[in-house]
Amino acid sequence: MTGRTGFYEKRLGDMVGVYRDERMFGDAVAERGADHLVYRVEEHRSGDGPGALIVGTSTLLPGRYGDEFAVTRGHLHARADRAELYHCLSGRGVLLMEALDGRSRAVPLAPGQAVHVPGHWVHRSVNTGDEPFVTLFCYPADAGQDYALIAEAGGMAQLVVDDGAGGWTTRSNPDHIGYRKEAA
Repeated sequence: MTGRTGFYEKRLGDMVGVYRDERMFGDAVAERGADHLVYRVEEHRSGDGPGALIVGTSTLLPGRYGDEFAVTRGHLHARADRAELYHCLSGRGVLLMEALDGRSRAVPLAPGQAVHVPGHWVHRSVNTGDEPFVTLFCYPADAGQDYALIAEAGGMAQLVVDDGAGGWTTRSNPDHIGYRKEAA
């Protein structure tokens, strides 16, 4: 992203505890190394005052860990009422969204499609394809992110997994214990 004001990368070693199949994840780390790139985020922050926005791109590389597709860590905004927009630029994936009250949505995205993530919804990107899943995102600069919420809950309530027929489906995560109340 030309003119970016921020950038970060997540590598396999940063994703410990994200996937349920720890053995398959461990095998991937042993095979590819903890420094293997899994996703990167580039952003442009227009300012910090009222109405300021952050616009950027997220590039999630393809992969599978057991039957789970590659995911970002995911988050709820620290100011939970803040919304976000994702627009798919290339690749194929799913935006997995969960409300704090238990509702869940898995929205498929292909190039040219967008999804609005309302405030108070936990969300993460999932690459269900064989090429990088690239999205453009935009959210208020004062939103912040709470990345610990998902880990503290034992992962998101739903997992995006291989359906055995060349596609994807969701299934309940038996490790999910619910999101903390103060997140609302």
